[in-house]
Amino acid sequence: MTVPRDFQEPPRSRPDLVIGREDLFTSAREQLGRGGSVLLHGPAGIGKSTVLRALAADYAGAARTVLRCSATESESHLPFLALADLFGLVLDEVSGALPAAQRTALESALTGRGESTLQRDGLALRLAVLSALRALAAKGPVLVVADDLQWLDAASAELLGFAARRLGDTPVQMLCAVRTEGQEYDRHLRASPPDTLAVRLGPLSRTQVSALLDHRGYTPLSRSTIRDIHRTSGGNPLFALELGRALAESPTRPRPGEPLPVPTSLRALVLSRLEMLSDEARRTLLVASAGARPTLALLHAAGREHAEAETAQAAALGLLATEGEGPAVRFAHPLISAALYAEAPARERRAVHAALSTAASDPIERARHLALATTGTDPEVAARLAEAAALARDRGAPSVAASLGLLAARHTPADSTPGPDERRLQAAEDAITAGEADLARDIARDVLTRATVPAERVRAWMVVIEAAGQALGDVDAVFPQVLADAGDDPRLLALVHYQLAWRGLVVEGDFAEARQEAAHAAELAARGKDRRTELMALSFQASTETLMGHPDAPATVKRALKEPQDPYVACHHNGAGSARFRWLIMSDQLPEARATITALLREVRRRGMVESEVHFLRFLAETELRSGHCGRALDLARESLRLARDSGIGEGASAMLTSLAEASAGDVDRALALAREAADHAEVDGDQMYLSRALAALGYAQLVAGDPAATVRSLRRVRELEQGLGITDPARGRWHGDLAEALVRVGEPGEAQDVIDTARVHALRLGRESVLAVLDRAEALVRAARGEHEAALVRLTSVQDRLGRLGYGLEEARAAFALARLRTRTVGLVRTGGTPLPGPASYDEAARLFRRCRALPWLRQVDAAAAAGPAAVEPVSVAPPVALDALEGLASMERQVASLVMEGATNREIAARLFISVKTVEATLTRVYRKLGIRSRVDIVRLAAGRRTT
Repeated sequence: MTVPRDFQEPPRSRPDLVIGREDLFTSAREQLGRGGSVLLHGPAGIGKSTVLRALAADYAGAARTVLRCSATESESHLPFLALADLFGLVLDEVSGALPAAQRTALESALTGRGESTLQRDGLALRLAVLSALRALAAKGPVLVVADDLQWLDAASAELLGFAARRLGDTPVQMLCAVRTEGQEYDRHLRASPPDTLAVRLGPLSRTQVSALLDHRGYTPLSRSTIRDIHRTSGGNPLFALELGRALAESPTRPRPGEPLPVPTSLRALVLSRLEMLSDEARRTLLVASAGARPTLALLHAAGREHAEAETAQAAALGLLATEGEGPAVRFAHPLISAALYAEAPARERRAVHAALSTAASDPIERARHLALATTGTDPEVAARLAEAAALARDRGAPSVAASLGLLAARHTPADSTPGPDERRLQAAEDAITAGEADLARDIARDVLTRATVPAERVRAWMVVIEAAGQALGDVDAVFPQVLADAGDDPRLLALVHYQLAWRGLVVEGDFAEARQEAAHAAELAARGKDRRTELMALSFQASTETLMGHPDAPATVKRALKEPQDPYVACHHNGAGSARFRWLIMSDQLPEARATITALLREVRRRGMVESEVHFLRFLAETELRSGHCGRALDLARESLRLARDSGIGEGASAMLTSLAEASAGDVDRALALAREAADHAEVDGDQMYLSRALAALGYAQLVAGDPAATVRSLRRVRELEQGLGITDPARGRWHGDLAEALVRVGEPGEAQDVIDTARVHALRLGRESVLAVLDRAEALVRAARGEHEAALVRLTSVQDRLGRLGYGLEEARAAFALARLRTRTVGLVRTGGTPLPGPASYDEAARLFRRCRALPWLRQVDAAAAAGPAAVEPVSVAPPVALDALEGLASMERQVASLVMEGATNREIAARLFISVKTVEATLTRVYRKLGIRSRVDIVRLAAGRRTT
């Protein structure tokens, strides 16, 4: 087909043809040259596509791969069409680089095959797009060119935005254009890479309009006519060109001062040109305007027998452009299609949609057309729309599912089953999945204004609560209302108390309350025969009891694993399998824990459950770290963290575990940074439970970095947090041995012994053999500090053997290192007349064990100690007089604050270092003054100075 040049997209645009846009073109080109991205925005017809094509032609040579898409309004309701444009031709190139679940998700989206069997939550597809871009970028720079972003289908827009925000330093650039009015481009900018330059295209000046008309051959035109064209078009290039065309085709020119002989809107101009079409050709174009991605085959199936000739006639008039490859039919400008559709009578539009409801190949499109062909309620139409929503849900397009669900509700009779509000609630739940919390909340609140059935009201309240996310404290007022709505129905009450269990943990930080609510929810669900909620509540209860060190944990785990099982709960990260893993790993059953979590990881990968994959990768990394496979643990932890960052799930927890792995096998500085990042995440979320884990990781990294004083500050804070949370099981955080060791190093063996004794009571009660061995290792250091070298030697030798038998390779190596340091230290004692300890004073065994673990930071410490010899071994002794005498009688927190005052720290600095408020520092100092009989912080410094000179 031939296309008039004004609507034709030239195969190669040159910058010198971008009239009136030279400055912004240069700015955008420089941004691309720096490796950045560009977002062009402005109203319809302003020239965004022209500038986009010119930039793409100018810069495409610098990219190895150029991916292109250009959406239209009629395509915007179908998921993945833009995705197919972008990746259809490179699928074979990237598919081999994708994990199986991601490859399956992407192929299904692009081909439309196998959607109903995927049953994925959508994250697999998001990550597939991100992985595909990274795979292409690994071979060379990638340029993504996307025109008319406002018409991108919601699924493709979500996927592109997801990938764009996570590309980081990957050499992928985006060159996009979007129609906007005013300045409302922020949401598109938020979906672009962080380094994106937003460029707004404004109206052309009169001189620029004149140059544009002249370039297109609309000459000669008088100055007054050009002025009128500029005024009437508002400087819009498309409108100006159409006005110029109309004037050029008019047999008579308007006299100066007379209005232009054409309407002032493009719609009217387009409709005047449509009058040149035959009635049949116009009907064919109406079918094309109503269809999504229309093709000649679709037009034939919709009853347009002469579609080829009729579309050729439209193309000759510049209304249609047929794509160079394939049978797709495309309007030369989206406004032409919109104008044609809007001008058609409602009855004619319904007839077109009725034809397309049987002609379209995609079931989602068929259902949409059926809805638009129907007026009023219709149970069959509602059922078809509900099925289409389910299909969109399976395809990983929950936002599309929500839209179709709302259409289904609109066509559902009030007295049918399921009713309209039930379908609205399903749409709200789809909106939650799509991250549209505000929409979900609005739907649920709307349902609550009408709903009288308790089940619907409780379901709506659950949406309101879920929409709050981590901010459960913001919906505290909801719980009394939803409890009232639930009445005495055990199924409904079970749902409410399950949410109350999470509230107890997240908002209150109260494990006991969370456990009680979960147990109550499980009991209610059992009475109501709601097995899924019962299993979820039991799993929550089991996990909470395990973390608390509660004696009922093993029995609750067994109850959660009892048949019949729910497949969803069985492999969910908050399900029974996960609860069993936590119990196994805290009970020192490392092989069983590894087998359990490996099987769970394999299953969630098969199902494409990316959220659970993030958690299970972290659990497996933790298992390998405890087993002494530090290199493997580091690889898994980094994979978990990358997946967490990509998906936005569990970033703080993954950063915490990766910090532990980095400190054990990688980069200690990175370990410190990750631990602080994890602590910041927890502080922002108000999550006291994970704050304690993050600070424990920070304390361990500080110990490996050789800063025992910082370790003491961090782990003392952990101790306070866990006491407040009611956590008594020392296997939960495993920080007690590190705190005791650090306390010995800073000269406080007395407090170290207190930490050991307290933790040992609970470890003995719960049978935590590995924790007991680590505590014994720390106690050996206390004894050595007190001069009991032979007893310390015996204890360390025993501890190394016990940890080796339990399979804790890294802890075994640390015991060997402590043993070698103790023996080396006695070499210096012999030289000064002391008694030597039996056994070789060598670091070979410790080096061998750390090398087997791939524990590189620890191995470097061993190498440094061996090279330095006995004289450089860090002495372990009782505290200096200042620490023992001046601060004797102070509580733990009081000693920490007083010590920092002695170092010259301000109250604000003390608060930051101890993770407490300034008011807490001030109150603590008041108690210190009273106990020491002094009046100010100056007296503390004087006291310290006096003790040092005594």
